[in-house]
Amino acid sequence: MAVPETVRKLALALPDTVERPSYGTPGFFVKKKLFARLLPDGETVVIKIDFGPREILMQANPQAYDITDNYLNYPLMIVVLSAVTSKELCELLEDAWQFAAE
Repeated sequence: MAVPETVRKLALALPDTVERPSYGTPGFFVKKKLFARLLPDGETVVIKIDFGPREILMQANPQAYDITDNYLNYPLMIVVLSAVTSKELCELLEDAWQFAAE
């Protein structure tokens, strides 16, 4: 099970990552582009992800992956930290970093 501190540790381990506030919570940026942001509940993180993989993950595990109406038209997805392993979170953050860095 992943926790907010795991998000911070994994995100900051990625090259050129900068942590700064985003909508009042810790956000993680590469090349001034957001790729992950902890949500105020302390139990979820929003990550950058393309629409195709987002749909696949949400269908495969709706307890772990979700979106709200405000993310419908944006390449973002909510990840429930208690529903993913640290390894899964690491892969999601690496992919989000790559997507934002392009």
